[in-house]
Amino acid sequence: MLPAGTVLLTSRAPIGYLAIAKQPLATNQGFRSLVLKPEFDSEFIYYWLKANISELERHASGSTFKELNGSALKKIRIRVPSKETQRAIAHILGSLDDKIELNRRMSETLEAMARSIFKSWFIDFDPVRAKAEGQQPPGLARHIADLFPDAFEESELGEIPKGWEVSNVGRHFHLTMGQSPPGSTYNETGEGLPFYQGRRDFGFRFPSRRVFCTAPTRFAEPGDTLVSVRAPVGAVNMASERCAVGRGVAAIRHRSGGRSFTYYSMHHLGDYFGQFEAEGTVFGSINKKDFERLSFIVPSPEILTAFDRIVSPLDDRIEINERQTSILSALRDTLLPKLISGELRVPDAERIAGRCV
Repeated sequence: MLPAGTVLLTSRAPIGYLAIAKQPLATNQGFRSLVLKPEFDSEFIYYWLKANISELERHASGSTFKELNGSALKKIRIRVPSKETQRAIAHILGSLDDKIELNRRMSETLEAMARSIFKSWFIDFDPVRAKAEGQQPPGLARHIADLFPDAFEESELGEIPKGWEVSNVGRHFHLTMGQSPPGSTYNETGEGLPFYQGRRDFGFRFPSRRVFCTAPTRFAEPGDTLVSVRAPVGAVNMASERCAVGRGVAAIRHRSGGRSFTYYSMHHLGDYFGQFEAEGTVFGSINKKDFERLSFIVPSPEILTAFDRIVSPLDDRIEINERQTSILSALRDTLLPKLISGELRVPDAERIAGRCV
């Protein structure tokens, strides 16, 4: 059994995934477990390893797959400052990671709240059910509750709120299917527009800049919902800026302009998207015609507007969190090698990090 504070390192490809044991545990042969002597701080060693993944990979060996064995790991030399300095460095980097983690949890909570409202209004029809039973819909202001009908009617999709209709995506959303320009127009140096080609580029809410394109042909505008349309089908993100979309991505926006309504609508089309993921002979995909034919239950424009007015502040907060996280991550990744190598003094790093945390 390994003690709490053990630094865990994956030793088989991919090498370099790291963690610190928070409690006693056991591992399998896919890990190298560093039980540290008293003069070493576990968080400092964790960050040192994180800053030196390429060094770890250089010491790995193997013909079928690379592995970092124990004897090779022991040969890696580490310059270690005093325990006090180790702890100071780990505290700076850990504070940035803590803020990043706090932002992540807050954003997940806010999105869960928004999804819950969408499901209640447009999937489970809770306000309509309450009014049909002669009750005031719980948690809704009266002027919002008054927008909902108080009865249901039959449709090809079963019972839906009276006055709503069953339609399709094509009638109510602007849909742009991506297109991939020649590979010679791609670059990783920031020339042209950010170019997103599929699920690989997606993050929690916004895609990560990885590739740019100097001759894009299809575009998404800020606030458009991005949907992966090729293996896997149905992953959802949102454009934070004007960007180019390749053939693995579609950009979509409700014709009313409702940013939040569009985003959560696409999330709740998951079952429909899943059919296309399973149908592909080599990999799943959905074309524009099939996308536009997806069934969609249409609420009144007033309810749609009310939803966006209530949920948009949650999405605004998520956007702020994600932008801050991007800044914090870049700062951490800049400070990490400089602190570990001793190039940057602890007091200077504390001043820099203190402005952001």
